[in-house]
Amino acid sequence: MSTIKLMLPAVLAASIVGPIAASAAETKAPQSPPSTGIRVPFLHGFLSGETSRQSKLASIARANEWLNSPPLTASALRGKVVVVQVWTYTCINWLRTLPYVRAWAERYRDQGLVVIGVHAPEFSFEKNIDNVRRAATEMKIDYPIAIDNDYAIWRAFKNQYWPALYFVDAQGRVRHHHFGEGAYQQSEMTIQALLAEAGGGAAATDRKPVSVDPQGVEVAADWSSLRSPENYVGYGRPESFASPGGVVRDSPRPYRLPARLHLNEWALAGDWTMKKETAALNTPNGRIAHRFHARDLHLVMGPAAPGTPARFRVLIDGQPPGASHGIDVDEQGNGTVTEQRLYQLIRQPQPIADRLFEIEFLDSGVEAYAFTFG
Repeated sequence: MSTIKLMLPAVLAASIVGPIAASAAETKAPQSPPSTGIRVPFLHGFLSGETSRQSKLASIARANEWLNSPPLTASALRGKVVVVQVWTYTCINWLRTLPYVRAWAERYRDQGLVVIGVHAPEFSFEKNIDNVRRAATEMKIDYPIAIDNDYAIWRAFKNQYWPALYFVDAQGRVRHHHFGEGAYQQSEMTIQALLAEAGGGAAATDRKPVSVDPQGVEVAADWSSLRSPENYVGYGRPESFASPGGVVRDSPRPYRLPARLHLNEWALAGDWTMKKETAALNTPNGRIAHRFHARDLHLVMGPAAPGTPARFRVLIDGQPPGASHGIDVDEQGNGTVTEQRLYQLIRQPQPIADRLFEIEFLDSGVEAYAFTFG
């Protein structure tokens, strides 16, 4: 008997314990990756507030639209094991789980598993269904996607995080959940156990966990060297903003860099308008600087108007990135903002140290939303 088969009862027993918490104060964060010296969250979210009394899975009937599938309902899914993943397409934490979720959907589809991606937007531009459709195509997602622009499904599941996984048995009951990255083997064992329990996946219990080969932004973070947390650029959730004079809300203003940035501080230079979600560049040659400590640096950004690309140039410690360039820039640091998404700008080799990142936009009309790291 395989090790996985022996462990299946324990996995399901652990998964049945207690309801999912309804508030942040009641939610225990998942076990973090190895300590990096500061608290670096690897999931994020906001309070769910009032929740619907309807059953959790039944809430998928309230999706605004479906991609890759006709509309699904809880009654039509009765007898199937369902994995619901709440996601938003610019979230780096979700992107790093995607290779596993895609692989589970493919491996166990014929044994009765249905994976549903519930897209609940974080930024306003993520409510644009064309943006979600484009992202799903580029990321090779072929399982059903429920568009949850009104957060009806989010609230029904009492969810608070991107990404979040909910494991639903053949009777429509949520039996297990996982928030954030990691625990991939346990999650797959839960899928196998629920399929075996439903009578349609006994053979699955003898299979080894899926093997994935992540590329680009889907590669797992280098947790051992990560010292920089996610940082939002709009005034709604800013931290460590260091431009002299601080933020002027919703009005154009010339900003400048300080003489020095300390670790995890960031600043603007040039004529920007700081909005709740974003910083919008009004004139060419505006800059953003951030002192960080991580292998990877990403920036969620996009053109303010569709079809108006903007060129940019990246420097690290005052020099072109060379071998430290991300997939969205060349070795000289040149790139172009063409659509609203996450851009990987830096992926540096060892050794990892404090670095000064700078991006200069050669054209106006750019909106920057958030820095993330890996």
